[in-house]
Amino acid sequence: MHLPDKPALEGLKDKWDANWGESGVYAFDPDTQRDAVYSIDTPPPTASGSLHVGHVFSYTQTDIIARYQRMTGKNVFYPLGWDDNGLPTERRVQNYYGVRCEPSLPHEPGFTPPAKPAKNPRDFVPVSRQNFIELCEQLSADDEKVFEDLFRSVGLSVDWKYTYRTIDDTSRAVSQRAFLADLAGGHAYSTDAPTMWDVTFGTAVAQAELEDREKEGAYHRVAFHPAAADGTADTSVDPIIIVTSRPELIPAVVALVAHPDDERYRPYFGTTVVSPLFGVSVEVRPHELAKADKGTGIAMVCTFGDLTDVTWWRELDLPTRPVITREGRLAREVPEWIADSPKADAAELYTQLAGKTTFTARKDITELLRESGDLLADPEPITHPVPFYEKGDKPLEVVTSRQWYIRNGGRSAELRDALVERGRELTWYPGFMRSRYENWVEGLNGDWLVSRQRYFGVPIPLWYRLDAEGSPDYSSPIVPEDAALPVDPQAQAPTGFSEDQRDQPGGFTGDPDVLDTWATSSLTPQIVGGWSRDQALFDTVFPFDLRPQGHDIIRTWLFSTVVRANSLNDSIPWTNAALSGWILDPDRKKMSKSKGNVVVPSDILQEAKPGFGPDAVRYWAASARFGADTAYDVSQMQIGRRLAMKLLNASKFALAQGVHSRLVGRGELITEPLDRALLTSLRATVADCGTHMAAYDYAHMLRAAESFFWEFTDDYVELVKDRSYGADGEAAQLSAHATLATALDVLLRLFAPITPFVTEEVWSWWREGSVHRTAWPTVEALPEFSAAEAPAGMLADVATVLGEVRRTKTEAKVSQKTEITRAVVTAVPRIIELVTLAESDLRAAGRVKDWELRAVDGAELAVAEVEFAMADPQR
Repeated sequence: MHLPDKPALEGLKDKWDANWGESGVYAFDPDTQRDAVYSIDTPPPTASGSLHVGHVFSYTQTDIIARYQRMTGKNVFYPLGWDDNGLPTERRVQNYYGVRCEPSLPHEPGFTPPAKPAKNPRDFVPVSRQNFIELCEQLSADDEKVFEDLFRSVGLSVDWKYTYRTIDDTSRAVSQRAFLADLAGGHAYSTDAPTMWDVTFGTAVAQAELEDREKEGAYHRVAFHPAAADGTADTSVDPIIIVTSRPELIPAVVALVAHPDDERYRPYFGTTVVSPLFGVSVEVRPHELAKADKGTGIAMVCTFGDLTDVTWWRELDLPTRPVITREGRLAREVPEWIADSPKADAAELYTQLAGKTTFTARKDITELLRESGDLLADPEPITHPVPFYEKGDKPLEVVTSRQWYIRNGGRSAELRDALVERGRELTWYPGFMRSRYENWVEGLNGDWLVSRQRYFGVPIPLWYRLDAEGSPDYSSPIVPEDAALPVDPQAQAPTGFSEDQRDQPGGFTGDPDVLDTWATSSLTPQIVGGWSRDQALFDTVFPFDLRPQGHDIIRTWLFSTVVRANSLNDSIPWTNAALSGWILDPDRKKMSKSKGNVVVPSDILQEAKPGFGPDAVRYWAASARFGADTAYDVSQMQIGRRLAMKLLNASKFALAQGVHSRLVGRGELITEPLDRALLTSLRATVADCGTHMAAYDYAHMLRAAESFFWEFTDDYVELVKDRSYGADGEAAQLSAHATLATALDVLLRLFAPITPFVTEEVWSWWREGSVHRTAWPTVEALPEFSAAEAPAGMLADVATVLGEVRRTKTEAKVSQKTEITRAVVTAVPRIIELVTLAESDLRAAGRVKDWELRAVDGAELAVAEVEFAMADPQR
């Protein structure tokens, strides 16, 4: 027995983190049968700056499940990684070092970034692709050290030997191998197609990465005149009026569309009109997607204004007339269809817009339309949703480019149905989250775009032969040998070629793109599970038992992982999916780094005030169920800290009486009715806690365990103090000690997944080994007593009588230590009977020398006719 003089929470974090690491408490044993393993596919946080309290919240919830499963006897496979490739890391590196990537520059060995980075991106120092990647690797590695320290401080029971990065050699090789497997299996393909494009980052983005944001704009009423015989505008008849928020796309118009049933426009179907300013002939066509009640009921189709334009273009087999470039500007050269227009000044008018941003061109073309008389009213100000890349700052454009895709059911009803069924193979926590998955899958309108025009990512592992004119042959890419993976086609030549043949006619060119970060993150089960490298490990952990993650990335991370496991392994990637809620700020808005409303977790994790310590923060996280959005609430942390302190102090009291481990579960020693009543309540609590944890409902488990804990400390411990000291003889004392030992043993194990530091500390005072390697409590291991031996409700009723005694002292304004020489207790017969069974404990706790118990039917509980001892030093 090693009891501290003054128990404290300070210092427990560092003490036990070091101990757990040295002793291997959380180490995974790969030499285990699959049915004895519980494997967790933990989301790798984005390594681009700092973590916030929301990460602590969600990762703690996962850790609670991991700790519980370990205590049920499972060999828990619980790795953790860092998602360190992709745009977030690039953006952080650019801003942190004040650099920007310029691929045309040569590599500069030993490059040192500016000592004082420029604030304006236009002043960033240009660096080579290789130098930029080196800076990304350096900064993300530094960030990951900070991340690991934070997760250790919150007590995650991760086996840190299995830490991974999504940009290291292993992850790059697995990601490239999976891409090539999907390519060979027909699941991956490339094509020239209209693509959502972020002009700031200069890259294509996928449907799952889009978000609508409300932006100010304006509706413009514009006239399209019917075409005359010579192809010019016939101004002698009424024009067709369209309403558009993007008049700068008029140079790209390819058709007008109205609903087939719209009587207003049926006469125009199959006729041509002339675009204002540029005089280009376009046909009026019917299409089901046109909305008769929107604007004037007829829409301008451009290549491309939005994804609906893409649908119309594809389904109506319309021409392509792009004018928006990848820089978000109108093309500098006069488009061929405008140069060939019968309108004499068409090209001249276009040159007034050429090279301008879409924002500027919108203002300028509005004035040109006003001057020409084709703007029929002043623009009407509106606020409307505009698509953005979720990490971008400017509205997306739609441009045509060659990109790589992975089939995800967006163009195949058969595959879409199969992926919906995969979702139904999972058990969801909470269950209603499955509908979010299904709604996303059923609403897909295209395959998964996985190529990105960036630098710090997993390179697409392909080369292309160049013909005599230097044009690439995309139909037969050059594929690397598996043993050569990972490869960088921008830095390595394919087998059979030399570097001097790069980008030369008859030679080769490397694919310039990298894979979307989700294309690698979607493979976390394969990366950490040893797929394609360690088949024994993969068979042991796959499919994983649990995927925990935020509910906001069901459409990205969860779905994409299902897609890859389906194509690569013909399986679901895990059997259970647990979705964490968001952390909300005081205004009920989601906390996020981009919004600047986050709480830095290191502030609250410090053990001394004003922090609360890791156990208190974990208590707050455990108070919220999976899927529940939760307000940031320090009052919950204060309650958690109070519970942790109470656990220290109550445990020291019990153990200081001589309570020891040999008394745990010794039912034959427990002879007192009050002791038996407590353990009967404990059995019910253990049963409830086990049911809740088996259903992944740790929040209800915590409430049940906590309710018993306060009953134990505030009621039972107070009642049996004197008996525990030996006031009623050895047998009665032994009964109290066996009860205290059993209850403390169980409580430490129940709280261990929630408050790992304080429970490990108390466990070390009187037990060998780690509490986190002990068995989860079960009712079978606890003493059982009949109703006669342990009357129902006994502890609560006896505690109520003690409360009345203390209330009487408070009202008399005397100390609780004051002795009552005589009192009369009146209550219904049942309570009087219970009080009689625990009379010795009750009188000792209340310092009552003598009393009269009166059983009266229908009487309210009362302690009356009280006489206090005359000598009261504190009165």
